[in-house]
Amino acid sequence: MNRFAMATLTAAMFAGATFAADYELAGMKSKVPAGWKEEQPSSTMRMGQFKLPKAEGDTEDAEIAVFRFPGGSGTVEANLKRQLAKFKTPEGKAEPENKVDKMKVGTKEATIQDVKGTFLSKFPPFAPNAKTTEKADWRQLYVVFSDDKGEYYLTLLGPGKTVEKHKKDFEEFLANFK
Repeated sequence: MNRFAMATLTAAMFAGATFAADYELAGMKSKVPAGWKEEQPSSTMRMGQFKLPKAEGDTEDAEIAVFRFPGGSGTVEANLKRQLAKFKTPEGKAEPENKVDKMKVGTKEATIQDVKGTFLSKFPPFAPNAKTTEKADWRQLYVVFSDDKGEYYLTLLGPGKTVEKHKKDFEEFLANFK
């Protein structure tokens, strides 16, 4: 490498340039959007995890978590119901605001659920005695799809404006798996 090329590469590195890396899922790869920070999974149940920077006015970053359960975790409907249970049901309503649709993750048919409202934050998430903290105006995009090795589950969870800020990149990330 000549001196000019080396100096240009070094300047780019120190200028904070980001390069999208590949992320592999279900035997497919997609480019990770710039700005997403891959993290060490916070649980052995997670096979991947990303931190997404907060939008102006929000107090927290969003997070993408990737799960795979080779034996499955019930029907798609049962999983969607479990995700709704993570949000407070508004007074006078039967369930939190949510929309379910179909999409593609690469070549795989997937279900996507978009839930908005007051998130009932607790750890572990489904432990009956875990302390619950209510987080108003939160949103979760939940995606489930399967292949011959099992089911895959992805969640984009965070404050509403932050999830909206990253929604398009998340959907493109999923659609671009090859």
